[in-house]
Amino acid sequence: MARVVSPGAVRAAVAVDTGTLLFTEAGTKKRASLHVVKGEEGLRALDPGGLEVLDAAPDRFRAALLRENHTLKRALTDPHLFSGIGNSYSDEILHRAKLSPFAMTLKLEPEEISRLHRAAIDVFRDALDRLRKEAAGVFPEGVTAFRAWHAVHGRFKKPCPVCGAPVQRIRYAENETNYCPRCQTGGKVLADRSLSRLLKDDWPRTLEELEERRR
Repeated sequence: MARVVSPGAVRAAVAVDTGTLLFTEAGTKKRASLHVVKGEEGLRALDPGGLEVLDAAPDRFRAALLRENHTLKRALTDPHLFSGIGNSYSDEILHRAKLSPFAMTLKLEPEEISRLHRAAIDVFRDALDRLRKEAAGVFPEGVTAFRAWHAVHGRFKKPCPVCGAPVQRIRYAENETNYCPRCQTGGKVLADRSLSRLLKDDWPRTLEELEERRR
């Protein structure tokens, strides 16, 4: 069945024998781009070089993670370090690994790195299984970063599926990080920079303090 597409959403149109293939962009940021390359060499030139997590042995994962000293959130979402993790699945990986998004890579213990590696593989395998079942052999519609089965991403104030604590978020630039303070930060509520400037010393420091204020 043909779909009605807003002309403003179309970024490119390619004529084929059976019709016209439209490339659209649903987001409001207008950051989509198309590249025409010739052969594998041209394609490799666009590859930022990030590690494919599902194919990575523990030692290669560790080497990529410790290449520079960054917060875990930044390291996982850097396409030069890891391929295709992005904002939503970095939240899910960190939650499953029970690690703070602000933990610094070079300060991690070996056991924490191993836990992060296992969590990344488990999250991706679980997501692939779920997405394949949802698609059921049909081209996916309504592509989105938010899924009902996510543990923390896009679930601000909803209960953590592991401990029941309300999921928190940190907003920065045009992104946000979602996390469970009980599972990942020892009960500490991480300061949202924009709200911290507004609330200053009144910012709740712990999950208990946050819950008390909500009462």
